[in-house]
Amino acid sequence: MSTGNEIERKAFEDQHEVQIFSALLTPHRSLNRTGFLAVMLFLSVVSFATGLAFLLKGAWPVLGFFGLDVLVVWWAFRVNFGTGRAREEITVTTSELRVRRISHRGQVAEWTFNPLWVRLDMEVDEDFGIEHLYLISRGHQIQLARFLGPEEKASFYKGLVEALNAAKRGPTYNPVS
Repeated sequence: MSTGNEIERKAFEDQHEVQIFSALLTPHRSLNRTGFLAVMLFLSVVSFATGLAFLLKGAWPVLGFFGLDVLVVWWAFRVNFGTGRAREEITVTTSELRVRRISHRGQVAEWTFNPLWVRLDMEVDEDFGIEHLYLISRGHQIQLARFLGPEEKASFYKGLVEALNAAKRGPTYNPVS
């Protein structure tokens, strides 16, 4: 036989772990796959045409160097796109702040903090804006939002401060909703 308290306690626990803030931060890439193919096709055609002109004039080794240039540019794009797989996941609930950093190689680092003991710090340049954001708690300091530009860091900082303030206020229990 139940007094009904289990239902209220379960509703309270569910509300207690509701995410107040969640962010997935990824590096910006301005060139998508179609753009990459267009650039590589254009570069290949121009390099081949120019190399062919040198070949017809008798400078046959130049054709190989133009092919090598295209290969180096392709490799640089491949490395750039590979580093674009890195990401940071930040979630805030009333009981914890979790930072999960996944490198472009798939290595995972995860930190969990109590939002009551967390402080945000930043380095600001007068001309540039916010350069670095730091999360500080009990002697640990980690850098956040490394992928973002100054305006995006300011927006992220504002949202995270609001979420931490909401977490510090604690869970609210509303049996009506």
